Amino acid sequence: MGKNIQAPRGTYDVLPDQSAKWQEVEQKIIELCRLYQYKEIRTPIFEHTELFQRGVGDTTDIVTKEMYTFKDRGDRSLTLRPEGTASVVRSFVENKLFGLPDQPVKLFYTGPMFRYERPQAGRMRQFVQFGVEAIGSKDPAIDAEVISLAMETYRSVGLKSLRLVINSLGDTESRLAHKEALVAHFAPHISEFCPDCQARLDKNPLRILDCKVDRNNPLMATAPSLADYLNEESRQYFDEVKGYLDELDIPYVIDPNLVRGLDYYNHTAFEIMSDAEGFGAITTLAGGGRYNGLVEDLGGPDAPGIGFAMSIERLLLALEMEKVEIGLSDTLDVYVIAMDESAKKKAFSVVKDLRVNKLSADMDYTARKLKAQMKSADRKKAGFVVVIGETELASGKANVKEMATGEQHEVLFADIASTILKKKSLGE
Repeated sequence: MGKNIQAPRGTYDVLPDQSAKWQEVEQKIIELCRLYQYKEIRTPIFEHTELFQRGVGDTTDIVTKEMYTFKDRGDRSLTLRPEGTASVVRSFVENKLFGLPDQPVKLFYTGPMFRYERPQAGRMRQFVQFGVEAIGSKDPAIDAEVISLAMETYRSVGLKSLRLVINSLGDTESRLAHKEALVAHFAPHISEFCPDCQARLDKNPLRILDCKVDRNNPLMATAPSLADYLNEESRQYFDEVKGYLDELDIPYVIDPNLVRGLDYYNHTAFEIMSDAEGFGAITTLAGGGRYNGLVEDLGGPDAPGIGFAMSIERLLLALEMEKVEIGLSDTLDVYVIAMDESAKKKAFSVVKDLRVNKLSADMDYTARKLKAQMKSADRKKAGFVVVIGETELASGKANVKEMATGEQHEVLFADIASTILKKKSLGE
């Protein structure tokens, strides 16, 4: 026998006992996006590497350390997408969605992303993200709508221990003033910091504040706060976003240290945390913010956007921590039992008829005895069991048993589906 082949490190299989949970989450996402009028966009799993270098930023950990990049046969550099925003904006520009009469263009995506990092609970090398992008509006109200959609996604699956943290990163003018203050603050002692931080000083000093290696350096605590560099316009914008969140009764905490390290983020930044017990060190469920300049960087017009991304794995982990059960509706309507080989064809045709009538149905395919088939019906939590043997074939009627009540009836083969549908509607 050959050696067992296992799934690559940082990947996993979603087995049938778990996939019902995934489906329920995905269905709730699709329904919420319909209510909010966000339309689905599906972009390629891999893109030209340059897209992420430009769209995510070539000083970020994602681009410098975490991307799955490879050469194709034409010697082109391609990368498995590490996040969704860059691809969505690329598509927005390439397909000239900025020319649509209704702006902003409100889009959502869901699908696998890939990052080469150390696997841990709720953070894998292949993971599934749900995200939205609203592109083409500078209105603070759309910021509040996007935050509301993110919060509502978690609430719709039954999560309660949630904390929304917001901050303002200010406009370009505010960011530049803050950037200069950070450089002046860190430059005299930059040799004490790690090589990554030394490289970030000139390119993107805001990323120094994100550093895990040097977070206990005393200079971190005394670094200039972005809040002190916000100009009047930026303060007013943030006040309006907060006003709309108040209008929606969405509680929030302002955290002046919350930064989104990418160059193109400005104004509103937010994260949603889980306060559930036992969640571990990384409690962030979703992160998002407003970006101006990204559409232009990728060759489009001046079209500001706001979006967020959330990991479905971390959402499921939060459900586990809060002991919320989902995906339990996957039960079997009818199990059809053939008593012997002669009844099997009839049973097969009854199963087909039930499925045509939108009832989930199953039968035995391993020639088991009646008792073993009844046990199978129990395990599958069948609502009804239909038994067909010699007597039933001769009379043209099958024995239909309702499992919840134990009631049994003889029913003509042609009437089995309609009888069960009627009983189901009475029971609901």
